[in-house]
Amino acid sequence: MNQSPEIGDRINDKSAPPDEQAVRDWIGPKSFKHWIELQNWIEASYPGVFAPDWLYGGKKRGWSLRYKQTKAFCTLIPSYRLFSVLVVLGRAEQAKFDERRYSWRPQLVKLYDEARAYHDGKWLTIAISSADDRRELVELVSMKRPPVAGG
Repeated sequence: MNQSPEIGDRINDKSAPPDEQAVRDWIGPKSFKHWIELQNWIEASYPGVFAPDWLYGGKKRGWSLRYKQTKAFCTLIPSYRLFSVLVVLGRAEQAKFDERRYSWRPQLVKLYDEARAYHDGKWLTIAISSADDRRELVELVSMKRPPVAGG
């Protein structure tokens, strides 16, 4: 018996990565606008640097779209009626984050403080539901890797 999806459920049909329409239908039009804006910003700011790669993380984690060259840049996660981005901050990025601690929004600082530190850094999964969320994410990943182009 198939259950209706719940907010936060992942796309977990492993037969093929989702196309743009499937992502739009799953995360909803408002979230999809942020999805496209972020992809456009990455393409404009890092021309030719990343080849986005769909990863299947199993039934629980489903599909995600990773931007990586040698180190992971960020991973876009389409969830049911929700769009979030995974960013891993290594030791150097954590120091930069702490230097600017009081310029970040309180929600991000709380997320950062509560994130578990692994050997490769702090893994932050940031929900993107507004232009402010997207702008702050752009600042965060730009701190990780400065844009090549104007962006």
